Amino acid sequence: MDTLSYKTISANKETAKKEWVVVDATDQVVGRLCTKVAKLLRGKYKPSFTPHVDCGDNVIIINADKVVFTGKKWDEKVYIRYTGYPGGQREMTPAELVKKPNGYDRLLRRTVKGMLPKNRLGAKLIDNLYVYAGSEHKQEAQSPKAIDINTLK
Repeated sequence: MDTLSYKTISANKETAKKEWVVVDATDQVVGRLCTKVAKLLRGKYKPSFTPHVDCGDNVIIINADKVVFTGKKWDEKVYIRYTGYPGGQREMTPAELVKKPNGYDRLLRRTVKGMLPKNRLGAKLIDNLYVYAGSEHKQEAQSPKAIDINTLK
């Protein structure tokens, strides 16, 4: 029996096959969309997945302004941040967040970032995410392929 065929292949930065992927967020629920995007960024759908290496795809989300929340989450869900000063706890709902400049970008980035590892790798992976409110994006030169996010588990 040839034991070399049973060796586990561990991907590294040079051998990782990164692709560019376009995801249409029209009428997608925010949490369900972002879990699938986080798995794409991490590379968990690939057979060569390695936990400590950035082997995921570069993901472009278009039509981010057409995402939905279920229930009353637009007005009742609260994002909390802390300024670092006494009494500096600030609250914001998703409805207030999207009114700010780049609001949909902030909303989806915050959601995806919470689903990535809390270490240096997670900080690198979030840089592979590009969010656009409209249907146009700047990454045409990379010739990304469009995928249907509903087919992924």
